[in-house]
Amino acid sequence: MTRYPVRVMIAALAALGLVACAARTGPPSSAITPPGPAYQRVSLLFPPFPDYLPHQGTLYVDPTTLPAGPFLAYDKGGQLVASMYMIPIRDFEAKKPFADLAAAPNKTPVRVDMHYHDAHPGIADPHYHIVFWYVPASQEPQ
Repeated sequence: MTRYPVRVMIAALAALGLVACAARTGPPSSAITPPGPAYQRVSLLFPPFPDYLPHQGTLYVDPTTLPAGPFLAYDKGGQLVASMYMIPIRDFEAKKPFADLAAAPNKTPVRVDMHYHDAHPGIADPHYHIVFWYVPASQEPQ
């Protein structure tokens, strides 16, 4: 498979995520860390992953959802700023479906970013980060 179809699938996934976000009902959450008993801090699950990452914050994930997530990102004040999915490229190439990505945490994103990453602690394969931001770029964790 060429890279072009993978990019098309990724763009379609992001667009579907935005549509799912817009269609969701319910009040936005003001989620404050910790996110709940199922979620664990990524730095404790995958040493030497740092406790806090610039432009991401402190990440939490329910280990049963790996590798995709969602990973919930909190700023230094404990406010939820983003949810992130880490989708292996092999899953895109296998045309694996991903439904209702924006279901967690019942907040409406202001934008969606996608970034390619090689393997890193916790995710063994090359993958894309699909990030649903709940704050403007000027308020991303520094």
